[in-house]
Amino acid sequence: MTLSHLDAQGRPRMVDVSGKEATRRAAVAEGEIRMSPEAFSLVERNAGPKGDVLTTAELAGTMAAKRTAELIPLCHPIPLEQVAVEAVLDPALPGVRVRATVVTTARTGVEMEALTAAGVALLTVYDMVKAADRGMEITNLRLLEKSGGRSGDWHRT
Repeated sequence: MTLSHLDAQGRPRMVDVSGKEATRRAAVAEGEIRMSPEAFSLVERNAGPKGDVLTTAELAGTMAAKRTAELIPLCHPIPLEQVAVEAVLDPALPGVRVRATVVTTARTGVEMEALTAAGVALLTVYDMVKAADRGMEITNLRLLEKSGGRSGDWHRT
């Protein structure tokens, strides 16, 4: 942590973004949840005890992106212009892959919002299918790309 991120007592504080220009910024994050073939079949057939897993996970991810500043300490609350969360079955895992895209015009980026959206969508899948498989594993939650801001564009290689 640099000194600019600490208060007079040496505690972490929010970064001052007041001098930054509001620009278009976007971020894409992804993750996956691996599950047993039996649990995968439940999701595929929409036969889980809690209903439509994929749609519910997408909705939960969208809602989570909007509340990121309430969940992550020192994260700026920012207006979101677009949140798109896609949860798809992947038989190769077997499991579900989630991809979240977040866009804003603001003074700070939306990487945390995209990661939060993907993470909560995956947790929602776990919650909805846990009766069939408590051994599910959430993996590879990561930022794929971000654009905009002073540091410019970044893409995972």
